[in-house]
Amino acid sequence: MRGSATDPTSTPGHRRLRRTAFPLASAALLLPLLGAAPAPTAADSPTDRLQHAFATAAADYHVPQSVLLAVSYLQSRWDAHGGAPSVTGGYGPMHLTDARTALATAEHFAEGTEDARGDSARAARHPVVAEVPAESAVPARLRTLPRAAELTGIRAEELRTDPAANVAGGAALLAATQKELGEPLSADPADWYGAVARFSGADDTATAAAYADDVYDVLRTGEERVTDDGQRVSLAAQPRLTADTGRLGRTGLRTLPTDGTECPTSVSCVSVPAPYEEFGDNDYGNHDLGDRPASQSVKYIVIHDTEGAWDGVMNLIKDPTYVSWNYTIRSTDGLIAQHVKGKDVAWHAGNWYVNAKSIGIEHEGFLTSPDAWYTEAMYRSSARLVRYLARTYDVPLDRQHILGHDNVPGPTASTVPGMHTDPGPYWDWRHYFRLLGHPFRPTAGRHAEAVTILPDYTSNRPVYTGCTTKGEPCAAHGSSEVRLYTDHDENAPLVKDIGLKTDPTDGVNDLSSRVSTGQQYAVADRWGDWTAIWYLGQKAWFRNPVKDPTAVPAKGVLVRPRDGLASIPVYGRAYPEKEAYPAGVPAQSVVPLPYTIPAGQKYVAGDEVPGEYYYAVTFTPDSHRVVVGQDLYYEIQYGHRVGFVRAADVTVEGAAR
Repeated sequence: MRGSATDPTSTPGHRRLRRTAFPLASAALLLPLLGAAPAPTAADSPTDRLQHAFATAAADYHVPQSVLLAVSYLQSRWDAHGGAPSVTGGYGPMHLTDARTALATAEHFAEGTEDARGDSARAARHPVVAEVPAESAVPARLRTLPRAAELTGIRAEELRTDPAANVAGGAALLAATQKELGEPLSADPADWYGAVARFSGADDTATAAAYADDVYDVLRTGEERVTDDGQRVSLAAQPRLTADTGRLGRTGLRTLPTDGTECPTSVSCVSVPAPYEEFGDNDYGNHDLGDRPASQSVKYIVIHDTEGAWDGVMNLIKDPTYVSWNYTIRSTDGLIAQHVKGKDVAWHAGNWYVNAKSIGIEHEGFLTSPDAWYTEAMYRSSARLVRYLARTYDVPLDRQHILGHDNVPGPTASTVPGMHTDPGPYWDWRHYFRLLGHPFRPTAGRHAEAVTILPDYTSNRPVYTGCTTKGEPCAAHGSSEVRLYTDHDENAPLVKDIGLKTDPTDGVNDLSSRVSTGQQYAVADRWGDWTAIWYLGQKAWFRNPVKDPTAVPAKGVLVRPRDGLASIPVYGRAYPEKEAYPAGVPAQSVVPLPYTIPAGQKYVAGDEVPGEYYYAVTFTPDSHRVVVGQDLYYEIQYGHRVGFVRAADVTVEGAAR
């Protein structure tokens, strides 16, 4: 939502929750039961320790090992994250939450000002205000780790940092929940549906059921992977497993009204509407009424992170003087809140052309905290929502239509330095598109004219700085992004983005010289293990060894400057020509960005679109108009962000993907 490209060293904000007293557990400590799994032997492989920990904990607490593995997969994909907490203060493979401890030591950047609307026809009057932490008590879903400490007798610090202890804590919580529901500690995974639903921490039946359904999907399909610390973990598929969903009724969870939310039935969705109110001197906020898709097409879905915790974000969206977005997704359990209807235009992207043609989705998270990781529950809930929206609005599932906020271009030259950088390099685009059902893969032969950026997320760990004010490198972490150099040498200077007016750095918010998973570029050259692409009007190199590739061959539509033109301009929005505007609608300037495409360079193109502008500057929609011109544009992958070129300026090559 709010990572700024211009101020990566701004004063950090420390978010603390008020100390609250935890009630004593009504039951005695659930200490390990008889029947423990055998202790590790010297012959055990160091990479099998986590698998053994699941077996041990399952036996100790009489929880089916498959259920324990599936719940953990949905929480963390079995990763330990080096003992660092998630965005909601969850630790370890079981995502045991201890939000007070996590937030007491967290450091996140305060927010500056922005114009999320991105339309100079209506001045931005309301700056962004840094989130103020809630003064209320920490909800139960954010303090499961202290409860696990009570149940197991294991110290909280050990539960946070030792994966095996963490798994034991999760098993104890599941067993205690099963007992609280009056259910036996059954060996049949089908009997644990209610406990799994309650383990989600959800407050309502729909969210808990969506979470439990995901866990049982994992049980049926099975999973196998190597974790972030090199552990091999596997869960055998049980394709014929049927959960006893009737046990959900015994959980005592409430039913929340959906209030006409626009979500797929496979997720839990609640309405937290952004207020559309008039105030002050003919001012209004925080979105515009529209008639999409009848009046204009929805072409983009924009992925954001909140830079704040759930409760604070829910308070911000209710402020009519603040900005808006369409949906927010909670990290702990994947709950979706809808704020703005799909027919209306939210103010979220900082570019009015993109806002008018997009839907914005916020994800609870922090860009500059690489180990404030996103849960699998949130990734899956988000993917289901995006698939639904893509079907509803006919949006292609590729990286020129499913954008990060960091891919949205500045609408004018002056706005380029202030455009946002979320969700940042730690969002796992590769995994996300697998969940969308459109995994990235090679689509052409080895010597293709284009490539799709596709590093291995876990092993791809570029060094970033700027995650704290101390100036030290960010924690080593998997990344979706690949660094670009001016030559085939990692000691060569980084590629420069002239629009930012700064020298390139390895700052986590500096997009000067980075490409992201799924983005496609035209190949400019090759040299041994290196590939060069056309990027920001220049040749940019990245390491791409055959045995460990960071990009794969691709086919697609390419555009180049028309013969006879030395260079062509690049635009941040596809606005109509002056003659297209009717009386009463001020013509918007068609001004290029400080970028060009020189002759001889090629760029991967997406849609050909007409120039279009949505005029909406009044509270009542009587004067709102959609202006469509005759000039055509191509969207292109120009740098880290997309851009637009006039169709009349280019020659098109290649075949459709």
